[in-house]
Amino acid sequence: MVDLTDIRAITADLPRSYEVLVRDQIKFRVGQIVYLAVAPDEQTIGIGFPREERAAALASEPDKFFPPRPSDERFRWIQVRLAALDHAELRELILDAWSMCVPKKVRADYFGEH
Repeated sequence: MVDLTDIRAITADLPRSYEVLVRDQIKFRVGQIVYLAVAPDEQTIGIGFPREERAAALASEPDKFFPPRPSDERFRWIQVRLAALDHAELRELILDAWSMCVPKKVRADYFGEH
């Protein structure tokens, strides 16, 4: 199982990413865009996720993913149970969410794409 320590380790070297505390909730941002939010109990996270892939993820892995609050359904967002993730899956989700928020050049430089 992964936890907040793992999240912080993965996000630590992401360009333009920073951690904030908003109403007792830890969030990770690029600029003003939140790409990851840790639930107060640290058991689940909300994370940036392609809207067009959300239904498939929810249907295929309901033990791992669950829908965002109705007010957040319009956003590219999904909820994830940390207990259902291993470190590699967490890293992939975080990198994908971060990639949706940064400029293409920043993403390309980070991944060594030229």
